[in-house]
Amino acid sequence: MYRSARWKIAVYGREHGVPHFHIEGPDFRCSVAIASFELIIGTVPGPVLDYALEWARPNQALLMQTWQELNG
Repeated sequence: MYRSARWKIAVYGREHGVPHFHIEGPDFRCSVAIASFELIIGTVPGPVLDYALEWARPNQALLMQTWQELNG
């Protein structure tokens, strides 16, 4: 979905629970709810979370569409 030099935002198929996306880097991984942008589980550095959410908020519909296509 989105990739920076050191981390990425991803949505995977065969997932469970509330629709969510992952923020993944070399030393961290977390899941974030698409509807509320709340951290569900995992850890992520604050600046990375801020930047990821800055991208995710205007792309919420795309994230949800991708989740539904992969997990519908």
